[in-house]
Amino acid sequence: MIKIVYDHQIFWWQRYGGISRYIYELATRISDMDDFDVSIEALAYVNEYLKQCKPGFVTGFPVPKSSRLQIQKMVGRFNDNLAKIRLKSNPPDIVHETYYHAEKMSPKKTKVVVTVHDMIHEKFNQFLTRDIFKKLDPTAEVKKESVKRADRIICVSENTKKDLIELLEVDRNKISVVYHGTSVKLTEHYQTETRKYPPYILYVGDRISKYKNFQGLLQAYGNSSQLKNNFNLVLFGGGSLSREEITLIQNLGLPEGKVLQVAGDDAALANLYREASVFVYPSLYEGFGIPLLEAMSLNCPIACSNTSSLPEVVGNAAEFFDPDQTESIAAALEKVLFSTEKAKNLINLGAERIKNFSWEACAEQTRQVYLSLL
Repeated sequence: MIKIVYDHQIFWWQRYGGISRYIYELATRISDMDDFDVSIEALAYVNEYLKQCKPGFVTGFPVPKSSRLQIQKMVGRFNDNLAKIRLKSNPPDIVHETYYHAEKMSPKKTKVVVTVHDMIHEKFNQFLTRDIFKKLDPTAEVKKESVKRADRIICVSENTKKDLIELLEVDRNKISVVYHGTSVKLTEHYQTETRKYPPYILYVGDRISKYKNFQGLLQAYGNSSQLKNNFNLVLFGGGSLSREEITLIQNLGLPEGKVLQVAGDDAALANLYREASVFVYPSLYEGFGIPLLEAMSLNCPIACSNTSSLPEVVGNAAEFFDPDQTESIAAALEKVLFSTEKAKNLINLGAERIKNFSWEACAEQTRQVYLSLL
């Protein structure tokens, strides 16, 4: 049996999130394959996905996540030290590190796989601060050390692979590209959950990070009488509207309730996709773009940026725009929203495109990466 361990890192930092979801979906499927002995060494964790794992699959215990950075760091160091002890006492054949770490925590003979999800920290580090003292996020430096010592690197898109090679001068021969799948599914009673909203444009996820370009979207929406007079803008996740966002909404002359922030679980998100008039993805850069898969799988037409990995993922199943031009964003949205034929065509193209992505395919291709190391 080939012993595979997924380490603790991401499960302490993420309660929910794309990376921990990816590792959860991957690990549970690899564990069902013959000849693999798989475990998640989560140690002290806050992640909710792990609660769905079968008994004995996860080593560790859930703890409440503190908002205090010093406590987070202290628990992180505890996990690192405990991981070294456990991996040394029972060495696996392969450790798939769930995030970037400058130091190898596994024994010398153990092979290391790391997944690079994007190069956002290298391209946008000036926008990424980690505390009140405005220190730059250290992820870029840690990632550099992590990929240097990895035996094999998985990139989630060809675009991320290209950026990794260009920015960190990594040997292309140690990189494999493996696409994500999607987990969001409809509930049986979605109609009663979402039809309380008027027709709406859907935006999903983080709005704070500048590269997400939410303010560009908001300006495009607020400056288009066609959009704001006929559609609401519904924001899923990302926390409540900030003071800065509320001020911008008011400055654009948008009435209260026109921009709605909502939260919920995967079922609620699936319902929102299914009932949305269009899903919009205005990012300046993405390493992959899981929301595109979610929208395509739930028959939601897409308008998205023509940058980075997004055309690679969505293919021809989207109306593209230049994210730096608010007029371009508005024009793309109007083209989808005011043409039933255009929207139906995008839905049909998305239904075909999504067939190229699944967690089962992700697991099988990752399995081949593991086998190549032995």
